[in-house]
Amino acid sequence: MIQIVADTTCGIPLDQLLAKGIHVLPQIITFGDASYRDDIEIDTDTFLEKLIAAKQLPGTAAPPPALYGPIYKSILDAGDIALVITPSEKVSGTYRSALVAAEEFQSERIHVLDTGTIAGGLGSLVLQAQLWAQQGMDIETLKSSLRLMAAREKAFFVVDTLEYLYKGGRIGGASRLFGSVLQIKPILTVRGGQVEPYEKVRTLKQALATIIEIDLAVCRNNPNAHLTISHCAAEEQAKQLKVRLERELGLSDIPVFVVPPAIVVHAGPGVITTSCFSVPE
Repeated sequence: MIQIVADTTCGIPLDQLLAKGIHVLPQIITFGDASYRDDIEIDTDTFLEKLIAAKQLPGTAAPPPALYGPIYKSILDAGDIALVITPSEKVSGTYRSALVAAEEFQSERIHVLDTGTIAGGLGSLVLQAQLWAQQGMDIETLKSSLRLMAAREKAFFVVDTLEYLYKGGRIGGASRLFGSVLQIKPILTVRGGQVEPYEKVRTLKQALATIIEIDLAVCRNNPNAHLTISHCAAEEQAKQLKVRLERELGLSDIPVFVVPPAIVVHAGPGVITTSCFSVPE
C-alpha cells in the first residue's frame, strides 16, 4: 500500500486531507522570535491580523526533518510505501527537508517527489495521487503519472503588490516587473518551478477576465481539468471567478480554497489564483 504525505502548501483544508488518510506536515511561520505551525497553531485569519500589525515581514520555514521521522516510521512499520508530494524546491525548502529526513531510514520504500508547483495545483496532485494509490497503481507508475500531470498544469495568479514576492525572494523571473507595478497589474504563472510573468494588463478586472478566458479554453470538454480557485483576502473576486466559470463550463462544484499563511507571506493579502490541467496529448 502507498501512503501519501503532503504539507499545508497544497492549500486543501487539513480536515479534508486527514479524512482521506493523507499525512500532512505544517509549514512554520515566524514573527520575530515567535514561531507557529500553520496547521494547528495559526490560521490564515489570525496570520493576517499579525501581518497587519507586524513592523517587518514575517518569515517561513519548511517542516523540519524531525517532523517527518515519526510519519516515515509508522508507514514503514506498517509495511507500506511513503510517497511525499512536495511543492517546488525553487520556492520552498520542503523537498529538501523531506529528503534529509528520509536519509535516516535508508529505505527504498520512501519516495519524495518535487511537483514543481504549489497551492491549488499541488492540492490537485495530492488528491489524484491518493486516488491512484487506492486504485492499486504501483509506485513508479504513480510517480511518472504525477510528473506528467504536473507538466500539464496551467496556474495563473494575480497579487495585490509584487512587494511580498520581491522581499521574500520568491519572485523568480517576475523580478523584471518590479518597479513598474503602479502602471500594470501583472498576471503571473508558475513555470519551471518558479514565478514567471505571463501577461501585463492595466487593471485587476482585466487580469481576472484574462484568467477566465484561459481557464475556459483549457477546461471546456475536459472532464479531468481539476479546476480550483484559491485566494486570500479576496473573497469577492474569488466568488466572481467561481460564478462565471461554473456558468460557462456547466459546473456546480469548483472548489474555492483559502491560501495558507506560508504562501501569503510571499504572495501577500489579495492574492487570487486558479489552477487547471490541460488534456493529455
